[in-house]
Amino acid sequence: MVSQRSIFYRQTVRAVCLFVGFATLVAAVCAPLAAQSRLNRPAPRYLQIGEPDQKEGAEILRSMRAAGPDGDYYMEFELRVLPRRGDGPRIPGRLWGSRNADGPVSRLSLLPPGGADQRILVQGGARPAAWQWPAPDGAAIIAVDEASLFAPLAGSDLSAFDLQMPFLYWPEFVYEGKSRLYERPVDTFLLYPPASLAKFRPDLAGIRVYLDPNYHALVQAEQLGENGRVLKSFRVVSLTRIGDRYMVKSVELRDETTRNKTRFIATAAALGLDFSKQVFAPGNLAAELAAPAELTRLSE
Repeated sequence: MVSQRSIFYRQTVRAVCLFVGFATLVAAVCAPLAAQSRLNRPAPRYLQIGEPDQKEGAEILRSMRAAGPDGDYYMEFELRVLPRRGDGPRIPGRLWGSRNADGPVSRLSLLPPGGADQRILVQGGARPAAWQWPAPDGAAIIAVDEASLFAPLAGSDLSAFDLQMPFLYWPEFVYEGKSRLYERPVDTFLLYPPASLAKFRPDLAGIRVYLDPNYHALVQAEQLGENGRVLKSFRVVSLTRIGDRYMVKSVELRDETTRNKTRFIATAAALGLDFSKQVFAPGNLAAELAAPAELTRLSE
């Protein structure tokens, strides 16, 4: 029998893509390093005696990629921009989440202080894609290409890349083994970006992810630069419960270079919903959507 905590993890990672964020792709054992195109990729740090079983790692990733939410979901949230010095804005937002044949899909609406509504549709999975509205010309819906994937959204440190989490589906990886993070056991992987991303993020050498070993859900991810230096990190901070289901309450993004942070805090949610497919159609991104009639408000 699947435990309620298992349901929580599967829902929360997808719900935030998130972030959860955050698909079906059977991972092959990692490709030989000699076949990889980047010269500055960090070497794996094996975390147990003897090299971990890469076939076991491939199965762990397959399970994580195949997990999905129990129905569609809606969240209201606040992005708190926390610069190293001074005060940052609080950006309210709304999120509609689901899963289609390609993987997890999310539609977000962000309302920066004094600004217009900014919307983004993010398709995760083996064939990631993203769309935004309004476009720079103020009207059209446009696809977000790799050159724009890392651009900050609504004045925060959050980007379409953070929402999409394409690295969870990158085919080249090394299973580093089992370790502990924040006093809890985790399975650790080092994933390598595709060559197509190098010209847009030449500083990005790899991403290390930490998965819960029981539920194969994302606990933390770190963008790595030259010599394994952490550039940016994402971690689940806290959880909350709605009825008999758990979901993410708070997630934190941290720019390790500037020390600026952006914190995602859920303020209301509705789970187990059934949205029309048109909610996630790119051509409908300009259309206004209403929140579900019944919401559970979440305390601070």
